[in-house]
Amino acid sequence: MRWTVAEAGPADPDDAWEKYADPDRWSEWSPQVRSVEASSPRLTAGMTGVVQGPPLVRVPFTVETVDEAARTWSWRVKVGPFRVALRHELLASSEGTVATLTLDGPAPFVLPYAQLARVALVRLVS
Repeated sequence: MRWTVAEAGPADPDDAWEKYADPDRWSEWSPQVRSVEASSPRLTAGMTGVVQGPPLVRVPFTVETVDEAARTWSWRVKVGPFRVALRHELLASSEGTVATLTLDGPAPFVLPYAQLARVALVRLVS
């Protein structure tokens, strides 16, 4: 199943991008992220790592694409039996930034995660 979530806020697009580009900052805006172990200090294609979520939840990931100029990136994660592809995009708007996330994976993961993602995107662009 494919599902897209979008949220707008007053953040400058470059400032919002820096929150994506530095994995150490993911926990600032994403409430489900406690910490990140990454193979690179900055978002880059081929980067691998593990997102530490709530207790006992560890999510391995691989970043597939990064386009800093377009403010887009994509990655794949494995959550239990689920494999999910995620694509992020930041767009400048007259009010600030529109952040979108497209999830592609099994409905039992995508539908509940979309609600968590919405909260994270609101925080990202605030």
